Amino acid sequence: MAKIEIRPAAGTVVVRAGGAVIAESTAALTLFEEGYAPVHYMPRDDAGITFLEASDKRTTCPHKGEAEYYHVIGKSQPIRDAAWSYPTPINGVEQIAGMIAFDAERTAVEVL
Repeated sequence: MAKIEIRPAAGTVVVRAGGAVIAESTAALTLFEEGYAPVHYMPRDDAGITFLEASDKRTTCPHKGEAEYYHVIGKSQPIRDAAWSYPTPINGVEQIAGMIAFDAERTAVEVL
C-alpha cells in the first residue's frame, strides 16, 4: 500500500473556477500520498452545491476506494469531472469519507 498521511489543512482552503469562489473551508484535510501532489478534501457543505453537477464517472483507487466525480459549473462551460469524493473510502483513510476534492490543474486551489 502507498504511504498516505492525512492532516488538517494549514489554513483556509479556497477553490475558484471562472473567477468565482466555488468552495471555501476552514475544516479541510490535506491528503499526502507518496508519488502525488497533496490534495485538499473539504466537507461538502463548504462547497457551493450550485456549482457542482454529478457525473457518471467512477474510478477505483487501491489505496482509497471508489471515487465519484462532479462537473464544476462555471460561467461559460462546465469543467468536466473536476471534483471527486470517496463516499465510503477503505480502511485507513476514513477521514475523507464524503468530503470533496477539486482538481488543482483545472481549478484554482489555494491555502490562505
